[in-house]
Amino acid sequence: MRISARADYAVRAALELAAAGDEASLKAEAIAAAQGIPHKFLEGILGDLRRGGLVVSQRGGKGGYRLARPAGSIAIADVIRVADGPLVSVRGVRPPELSYCGPAESLLPLWIAVRANVRKILGEVTLAHVAAAKLPDEVLSLAEDPEAWTNP
Repeated sequence: MRISARADYAVRAALELAAAGDEASLKAEAIAAAQGIPHKFLEGILGDLRRGGLVVSQRGGKGGYRLARPAGSIAIADVIRVADGPLVSVRGVRPPELSYCGPAESLLPLWIAVRANVRKILGEVTLAHVAAAKLPDEVLSLAEDPEAWTNP
């Protein structure tokens, strides 16, 4: 799995909104400055998040962006899907649409298992978890494994 700059920026922007609270609106410029995201790129991402129903926007002097629902009900997977599409694909194809033959035949269940694990983690961790630095124990235990931090 590769997390694109677009997905990373979308999650970071959503976390800024989560940290601001349910009623606060933040301007795109403030989010961009806080996270070091190019402003024009962020505007496009925020538009996608708005069209995807994750954020709402308001014009005017007190306008800006805020989450469309509580941060605890928005999974990191939701943000990535809106910003970038499916969580896991192989050559741009979703695993159930693939087929293999011969010695490669068992690749399909492998890709499905990878997708299931990615979904499990990113689907259970919410913006509220990350913004409050209170990741679920299961995620923390995976991250505590020293092998998780090495690049083979």
